[in-house]
Amino acid sequence: MRDRRWTLAVAILGSSMAFLDGTVVNVALPVIQRELRMTMDLAQWIVEAYALLLSSLVLVGGALGDRYGRSRIFTTGVAVFALASAACGLAPDARLLIAARALQGAGAALLVPGSLSLISAANTAKERGAAIGTWSAFSAITGAIGPVAGGWVVAHGSWRWLFFFNVPIAVIVVVMTVLRVGETRDEDAADGTDWLGAALATAGLGFIVFGLIDSARVPGHTRLAAYLVAGMLSLVGFLVVEARTRSPMVPLSLFRSRTFAGANLLTLLLYAALGATMFFLPFDLIQVHGYTPLEAGASLLPFVVLIAAMSPFVGAASARFGARAPLVAGPLVASAGFALLALPGSGGSYVTTFFPGVVVLGVGMGITVAPLTTAVMGSVEVRHSGVASGINNAVARAAGLLAIAALGVVLLAAFDGALDDALARMSLLPTVAHLVSTERGKLLGADFSSIDPALAEALRHAFAAAYVAAFRTLMLVNATMAAASGLGAAVLIARRTP
Repeated sequence: MRDRRWTLAVAILGSSMAFLDGTVVNVALPVIQRELRMTMDLAQWIVEAYALLLSSLVLVGGALGDRYGRSRIFTTGVAVFALASAACGLAPDARLLIAARALQGAGAALLVPGSLSLISAANTAKERGAAIGTWSAFSAITGAIGPVAGGWVVAHGSWRWLFFFNVPIAVIVVVMTVLRVGETRDEDAADGTDWLGAALATAGLGFIVFGLIDSARVPGHTRLAAYLVAGMLSLVGFLVVEARTRSPMVPLSLFRSRTFAGANLLTLLLYAALGATMFFLPFDLIQVHGYTPLEAGASLLPFVVLIAAMSPFVGAASARFGARAPLVAGPLVASAGFALLALPGSGGSYVTTFFPGVVVLGVGMGITVAPLTTAVMGSVEVRHSGVASGINNAVARAAGLLAIAALGVVLLAAFDGALDDALARMSLLPTVAHLVSTERGKLLGADFSSIDPALAEALRHAFAAAYVAAFRTLMLVNATMAAASGLGAAVLIARRTP
């Protein structure tokens, strides 16, 4: 290894592209939806395609680096991510954008675990903790500036620049890696890569997500049931393969630890609620409350700043006194934050509407994030700490993936019910009723510019009121899931982490 400082810089710069793309796109989605005239199901896939490939392949990416060379796999991931980013920026329609986002997710699945592998290989055991801590701090900073940066770019230019910015950064990362980072691999790495397990996990999650999102576009229980059954069978097959293969990407024996199982259950429920909130909240802020993309991004800053500020102190306390108490208290506080986000109507200032919920949610997550890592890492033997952390990371990403699809169905059902009640009180001509039927799938992106302005304004108001009602329902569901995750921690997490 030529220089561990260069290695750390390369790892931070490379992984920051993937982390940044996970936060900037949500704020830009309402603008992308309007410009590409897409329905909500296609808007969901812009996020879901990226998350599906990343959550399914991230553990395989780490294994490939150990076997074939960490620098080689890392630079391959960076190159794939850059090419996919350029394709995203050039995409003329929603479907090509979604395909490019899927390719981005595959590239991120190679570079994210590769960045940590490079750091681990370049540093001694004594130096490794500080290096990973620095990497984690920059990851938090990237997450903090993501919404604001995304909002600023969209407010002052085109959303396409969110993707074009990745290309020059990727070129710098590849050049730095080639010139300054040597190659390492694990000579004891297992001979086989769990491609079958990865394929089954991708198919299982993909069938379930596609079925749930498709159900909003094509109503009917038979079609949805077929996709869900195919997804469940694929996931059952995945569990069978993981139990029998010599080198599983998810060693099921780790789940014999109640603390490890409990920590991942908490992750699944809490991050599902968080993922759905971060997807649907920008639509409410921008299209109902009239926020600019920059204001919508800035409105989330208290949430991220609180997590970054609280995590070091809460992490140190949980390492000393145990993770169970904060893992019970944190989700319960977050549950209150979700409930507060259900209160705003369609007016009022940020300070009196969304700010309290964002702050309380930030405090709840700030209490939870670091102790969750402590519980995961402390619940398994040291030799399994890397794969345990990877599994928990994959669960968090899969939780958001499934939540946007499943809770999207909840939101759309509540929206349709509230909108139908409003339309029943309006006497619409058949042509206008047909237009409403055509546009309702776009939710707040519906276009009524072709009809009488007064009627168009009334319809836009009805759509906005229906979305507010649906968003309230969604936040209450999220509050319930967060509370359930805290109660699960009380039952499963050990009082003291070994």
